[in-house]
Formats: sequence, structure tokens, C-alpha cells
Amino acid sequence: MTQGEALAILKTGANVFLTGEPGSGKTHVINEFIGWLRASGIEPSVTAATGIAATHVAGMTLHAWSGIGVAETLSDVDVDHIASKEPVARRVGKASILIIEEVSMLSASVFELADRICRNIRRDDRPFGGLTVILVGDFFQLPPVSRAAGTEFAYASTLWRDLNLLTCYLTEQYRQDDAEFLDILSAIRSGTVGNTHREMLRARFVSLAAFPSDLPKLFSHNADVDRINAQELEKLPGTPRAFLMDAKGRETLVNGLKRGCLSPEYLELKEGAAVMFTKNSPQGRFVNGTLGTVRGFDKEGLPLVETRTGSEIVAERMEWVLEEQGVIRASITQVPLRLAYAMTVHKSQGMSMDAAVIDLSRAFEYGQGYVALSRVRRLSGIYLAGLNERALLVNPVILQKDREFRAASEAVRETFAEMPEPEVRKLHEAFVRSLGGAIVRPESEEGSASGDVNLSGDSAAIPLRLARTLQAVRDGETLSSIARMRLLTASTVVKHLEELAMLGKLSRKDFFHLLPDQAAAEKIRTALAAQNGGKLSPVFHALAGRYSFETIRLVRLAFSIDGLPLSQGALA
Repeated sequence: MTQGEALAILKTGANVFLTGEPGSGKTHVINEFIGWLRASGIEPSVTAATGIAATHVAGMTLHAWSGIGVAETLSDVDVDHIASKEPVARRVGKASILIIEEVSMLSASVFELADRICRNIRRDDRPFGGLTVILVGDFFQLPPVSRAAGTEFAYASTLWRDLNLLTCYLTEQYRQDDAEFLDILSAIRSGTVGNTHREMLRARFVSLAAFPSDLPKLFSHNADVDRINAQELEKLPGTPRAFLMDAKGRETLVNGLKRGCLSPEYLELKEGAAVMFTKNSPQGRFVNGTLGTVRGFDKEGLPLVETRTGSEIVAERMEWVLEEQGVIRASITQVPLRLAYAMTVHKSQGMSMDAAVIDLSRAFEYGQGYVALSRVRRLSGIYLAGLNERALLVNPVILQKDREFRAASEAVRETFAEMPEPEVRKLHEAFVRSLGGAIVRPESEEGSASGDVNLSGDSAAIPLRLARTLQAVRDGETLSSIARMRLLTASTVVKHLEELAMLGKLSRKDFFHLLPDQAAAEKIRTALAAQNGGKLSPVFHALAGRYSFETIRLVRLAFSIDGLPLSQGALA
């Protein structure tokens, strides 16, 4: 399932389980959904199973949101006591949509405790007191954090079944673009690691004395991380500069933010220190995981970081916030950096790295090796300092469950693919209205009574929804900007172009600026020609995930119009 298809399903108001491999864009889709809800005047309750995951979506842990804290069992008296607390009663009572990130790290017992609190406060015996529930996670990654023996995954609870979840399994890959590496990761995920895969990994072995000193190092244990970061900083000449974290809000909420923030509360840096950005830049200058070296400090004392691509960035202080019903309840401010010499596999979850030294010699959890390796984009960026057999294993119970998730997702995808777009849009509008929101459109989709409009140069009328898209394309807007302006997914915009082509209202000149360069387009065309069935998934995987489904569809559309080579000269 594509990101666009999943987003369209989320907008219907169904209870959804959003899953997919690392790098498939689960958090991106959720952030898009949250943005759409807020634009419609609806404030979701955003939570996560861990503090680190919560910072990625500007939310709080489910434990804090529901008031259960560290408890793993509660009596009826305990539930009543928690439900009587004003802050908990207010946020749970006012909620309409509950999003839970990293549900794979949530035990069935904690999952059920949060449900009991919601039912009690909302006086509603439906699952989670009638809230729309969105669960996000990948059960192949790290398992639930629990003190209890024999902890079960959340999906093992009868509550999971009672939610009647629609499964959306994302199949696009946006992190890795290396076919051999993808094959290794797929083999680990499917439990089919063979000697060829092991040999490819062994070829990436380096001794601890020989690995690149400025690369981040991932370890399974905290003690290794703390030791190496301190040792490497001490080796550098000069006096360290200290950066203290600022905090606002209630202490318990602030402490939760601090635990989830990858930048430390007290950060020491020196010129020459290897660092990693810990947050995404709103301007796109860096992402969570971008590597660099401190080259100095500006006149205000802020670090000047040279990234591996040669860019020089002033690491200005950034804010991590905890929002509740659209109100910021707590915030911390810190330079968005951490020393990049070492970190735990657990804290690397959610990151994308160009390269890393990984020591899996003491891996002890199912999925630990898979999480660590899948942080890196290419096999050439992997430097293995150690590897045990446990690191190549995923939970065998999850293997069967994953097949069920994939089958369920495919059934959901086919059902929605058969629904006409106007019908899907009605579901979106009905969901927004049911929650008291407003349908926001930059321009009316209804238009005149006939729903048609004439564009300059067109001899016949076309539906308004297509006319708006066509005009935006002719104005030179990008795919993402059109989707944003029209409150559509990128996939729907491409679908509009395909419909326009069928009506004979689209020339390749109209959308040439949306196509990749000629060399890339030729690669896609060749891959398309090799597939007689017309399915896009084989093409996507044949191209090692380098191009999105939308890009592949645009190239297919370009060649279907007149079959000419993709060059400006052919457009005249």
C-alpha cells in the first residue's frame, strides 16, 4: 500500500493499524494525517509507547496521557482514582482521536489498562470509550518494554480484535536505495537469512581500531555508549563548551520530554567533535540522524557544523514540545545535537543514517540487529564491529502474524481501490463533520451546478476537480504543492492527471516539470516495459525503491500519451 492510499483510509475515520518496514514512512503519514485534522479544526491526542517516539510526533507517552504511569496492573479502585484526576479526566474526556506510535513496544497489559481508563472516564463501554484509534508500529522491531515475564504484544489482546482495525501495510521504501542491502534486510525480516547474506555482512567487518572515527557507533548496551562518547571527546584538544537545556511546564511532563529527547540535558562539545543532529529542520537543512563535525562556534557561541555533504550549518537551539488538545503543556529547548561517537540501538529507532559502525556482538533481543542495520541507507555505509547469530533473528511468532497483516492490508487496499473518488471524499467529509470540524478547501470542489468549467484553450468542459488540478499543473506547481493546496494526496493528484489524459485534455508539456531527469525516466520506462501485467509493485522493487510510485506513474503516463522520448525537444 502506498502512503497516499493509507492517508486516504485514515481520513475516513476508521480504526487503523498502520505498519510497514523501516523507512516506509509511517511517521510521515501520521504527521500528514495530523496536519489534515488540525486544518479541519480537529485536535487529535498524539501518544507513543516510548518517550523517544513521542518526541517524533510532539506528543506524550500513552502512560502519561492515560495517567497509568509505570503501572502494569490496576485494580478497579486504582482505575477510579486515576479517572478522578482532573488533568487526566479533562484530556481523555475531550479527546476524539487517539494516535499511539510504536505500538509494537506496548505490552498487551498496558494497552488494556489505557482502554480501561478511557471507558471509565468517557462512560462508554466501547473500545477506548468510543475514540477513533490509530495504531502505528512494526512488530519486527524492538519488543515491548516490561518488567513482567511472558509479556504479550498488544495484538494478542482481545481488545485489538474488538477495535475492528483496518490494516494499512506500507510497501514503499524511502530510506534504502541499495538492492543488495534491501535483500539482506528482507531476508532478516522473513527469517530466510542464508550464507550469501552472512558473507555480504562479513565483508563489512572492521576491527574496533580501524573503523572511521567520525561515524556514529551503535551498541546494544548503554555502558559501551557512555564510555566511548567520553573517551572520544576527551581526546580532542581545547576546552569543552557546555550547552544547558531550558525547560518550561509541569515537572513530570518536562521529565518525560527530557527522557525522549536525543539531545542530552547537559551537552559538551569541542571543535572537531563528531556530532549528529537530533531533530528535523523545518527548512530541510538537516534531519534527525544527519552527521557532521563541529568546525567552530559563532559569535553567539553556537556550534558551526559541517555536514558530510559539505554544508555548514549553525546549530541554533530548537524546541521539543508536548501538545495536548492544541495547547503546549511543556517544552524543552536545546541545541539539536548529540555526540555521534556512540548510541544505543534503542535510541537510534526512527533515525536515518548515511553510515554507522554497528557492534552487535552482544545483541540479546529479537529485532535488535534488524533495527540497527535498517537505520543505514546503504550496505556501503555499514561498518560491523561485531555480529552474533541472535542479531540476525526476528521473533518467529511475528513471522506468521506479519503474513496476516500483509493479507489484511491487501484486502483493504483492493476494497478502497474499487471505490469511486467522490465516494471516498464523502467519507472524509462525514468523518470531519461527525467530530464538529469544518471541511476546508482553498477553492470549492462543487463549483457551478453542472460541476464543469472551461479552461483557456479547451473546447469542451471538464469536471471542476480535474480542472483545478490541471490549472495548478500548468501554473508550474510541484506535485507536493498541488497536493497541499488541494488538500489531496500526491497519489490522487496523479490520478487526476491520468483521468485528464483519458479525456484527451492533458499534454506531456503540461506536466513535464513533474518528471524525473531523462536518464531516470528511461530506467523507469525500461522497468515498466519488462512488466506486461501493468502492476507497479514489481517495477518499484526492480528499481530498488529509488523512485516513488507517483514518479513511476507519471513516467508511465508521459509515455502513454505519445510514446516519444522524454526530452524537451519532443514536446514541441
